[in-house]
Amino acid sequence: PLSLCLCLQAAAGILCYIGAYVFITYDDYDHFFEDVYTLIPAIVIIAVGTLLFVIGLIGCCATIRESSCGLATFAAILLLVFVTECVVVVLGYIYRAKVEDQVNHSIQKVYNEYSGPNTDAPSRAIDYVQRQLHCCGIHNYSDWRNTRWFKESKNNSVPLSCCQPRISNCTGTLTRPADLYQEGCEALVVKKLKEIMMYVIWAALTFASIQVRSTWLNRQKCNATMALKSVRTPV
Repeated sequence: PLSLCLCLQAAAGILCYIGAYVFITYDDYDHFFEDVYTLIPAIVIIAVGTLLFVIGLIGCCATIRESSCGLATFAAILLLVFVTECVVVVLGYIYRAKVEDQVNHSIQKVYNEYSGPNTDAPSRAIDYVQRQLHCCGIHNYSDWRNTRWFKESKNNSVPLSCCQPRISNCTGTLTRPADLYQEGCEALVVKKLKEIMMYVIWAALTFASIQVRSTWLNRQKCNATMALKSVRTPV
C-alpha cells in the first residue's frame, strides 16, 4: 500500500542520518582504533537507506499503476533489504566486540604522538576527546608523565584540555590535581564507540521489525480483501 511506501522513504532518511552520524563521529575518534572495517555496518546501513528510498518510489509507482510486476519487484527488493538489515545487526555486534581491543592497542601510541595543542591530527584528537568526554590521560592524569611531550616540556603540566571548565585559572600543573579531570579516557572512548555502534544495531533491528510487521499486516489486509471479494462474487 501507499502508506507502507511512504513509511519506507521516511525510514530511508532516518537510516542515512544514523549512518552519516557514525561516519562523522568516527572522524573524531579514528586515531584510537586502526581497523577501518569497523565502519562496514555504517556503510551498509547507508546503502540500505538509499535502497529503501528507491524501493519506496517503486512501491508508490506500482501501487498507483496497480502493476503486478512492479509490486513483485517491490516485494523482492524488500526481502533483500530485510536480509541486509539482519547482516548489519550481526556485523554490528562483531565489530562492537572488537572496539575495546582496538582502543587498548592504539591509545598508548596516540598519546605518545601528542605534540601540543592544534599541532597535528593525533594531538587535536586527544584534546577533543579529553574536552568532550571530560577525561585526562589513558587511565588517569598521571599517565601523562610517561609521554614524550611531558618529558620534553619539563613543566610538570598536562594539556589544558585536561582542565575542568569550572576552574578559571587552571594551568594543567600536576601540583594542583583537583583542577584536572580525574577519570581516564580509555574506558570512556570504548564506551562512546560501543554506544555509537549500538545506534546502528538498534536502527537495523527496529526497521527490520517494522518491516516484518508491516508486511504481515499488508498480507492480512490483502487476504481479507480477497475473501470479501469472493463472498460478494455471484455464483
